[in-house]
Amino acid sequence: MTDLIATKPGNSGIRSWLAVASVATAAFVVITTEFLPIGLLGTIAADVHVSVGTAGLMVAIPGIVAAVAAPSLTLLTNKIDRRLLLIGFAALVMLSNVIVALSSSFATILAGRVLLGICVGGFCTFAVAVGRRLVPEAQGSRATAIILAGVSIGTVVGLPIGTALGALAGWRFAFGCVAGFAGLTVLSQALLLSSLPNRDVTTFGLLAGLFKIPAMRVGFLASALTAAGHFAAYTYLQPYLSRIVHLTPSGVTWTLAAYGSAGIVGTFASERAANRSLRWTFFVVSLFLGLAILTAAAFSADRIGSIAAVVTWGAAFGAVPVCTQIWTYRSAPERFEPASAMGITVFQIALAAGSFGGGVVVDYAGLLPAFLLGGALALACGLLLLLARAPSGE
Repeated sequence: MTDLIATKPGNSGIRSWLAVASVATAAFVVITTEFLPIGLLGTIAADVHVSVGTAGLMVAIPGIVAAVAAPSLTLLTNKIDRRLLLIGFAALVMLSNVIVALSSSFATILAGRVLLGICVGGFCTFAVAVGRRLVPEAQGSRATAIILAGVSIGTVVGLPIGTALGALAGWRFAFGCVAGFAGLTVLSQALLLSSLPNRDVTTFGLLAGLFKIPAMRVGFLASALTAAGHFAAYTYLQPYLSRIVHLTPSGVTWTLAAYGSAGIVGTFASERAANRSLRWTFFVVSLFLGLAILTAAAFSADRIGSIAAVVTWGAAFGAVPVCTQIWTYRSAPERFEPASAMGITVFQIALAAGSFGGGVVVDYAGLLPAFLLGGALALACGLLLLLARAPSGE
C-alpha cells in the first residue's frame, strides 16, 4: 500500500492544506448528514405518520448500506482516480439531502438515505487514506488527524445542527441547508484536489487477510461495541431529552449544542492522548462513554444530572473515531485503505444493529431500557481493552 500513502510530488504549501481542509469539510458534511435525523426523529415521525422507532431506520439503513459499500467500492474502484471518487461522493450526498428534503413519503426518505449509505461507505474509506498523499510525507499524520477531526466532529454535531435548523424552520429546511453546504464542498474539492490515481490493487483476499492480524481483530471488536452501544441510545437522545427529562425545545437545542461542543474537545484531546498511550486512551473513552449513558438513564429525573451526563457522553464519543482509526492504522499501516474499508463495515454494521436494536427496545420497553443496553455494550468494550494488547507502536 506504499503508493497509497506516498506523498504526491510537488504537492506542498498552502494549496495542499486547503485541499486537506476541503476533504475534511466534505467528511464533516457526509457524517453530519448521516446523523442529522437523530435530532429530528420526533417531528419527522409525526409528519410522515410512523413511530419514532420506525423513524430510526433513517439512521440504521445508511449504516447497513455503508457496511456493504465500503469493501465493495474498494474492490470495484481499483483503477479510478481518488479525486473523482471524492468529488462524486460529495455530489451524491447533496442529492441524498435534496431527495429527503423534498420527499412526500417515508419510503422516499429511505431511498435518499440509501444513497447516503453509499457515500458514507465510499467517502470515509478513501478520504482518510488520501489525506497522507496531499501533503509532504513528514506531515501526513497531521493531515490524517485533520480529516479524522472532520469525521469525529460530524458524529457529535449532526444531532445539534439538525435540532437547531429544525427548530428554526422545520426538518425539511435542515436537510436543504446541508444539501447546499454539500454543494459547496463539491466545488471546493473540484478546485483544490489534483489527480490522485490509485496504483495499488485491493483484492478480496487482502480484505479477508486483515482479520488474521490479532490487533486488527481487537480494534474491529472494540469499534463494534462502542458503535452499537452508542447508537442504541444516541439515536433516541432527542426524544429522551424532550419526553423523559422534559426539556423545552430551546433546552434540548442548548443541551445538544453542549454535547457537540464537548465532542469537539474530545476529538482533539484524544488525538494527543492516543499518541502517548492508545490502549489506555481508548479504555478511558469507552469507560466514560458507558458510564455517561448509564448515568443519563439513572438520573433522568434530575435535569442537571441528565445534562451533565449527556455532555460527558459527547466528549467521550467525540474521541471514538480518532481512537479506532489510529488503532486501524497502527495495526496495518501498509494496508490502510482496505483496513479503513473493513473498519467502516464493522462500525456501520454495529451502528445499524445498535440503532435498530435500540428502536425495538424503545417501541416495546421504552427509552430508558435502550440506554441501559447502550451503556452495557460500551462498558464491555472497556473490559475488552483491559485484556487486549495494543498494536505495535504503542
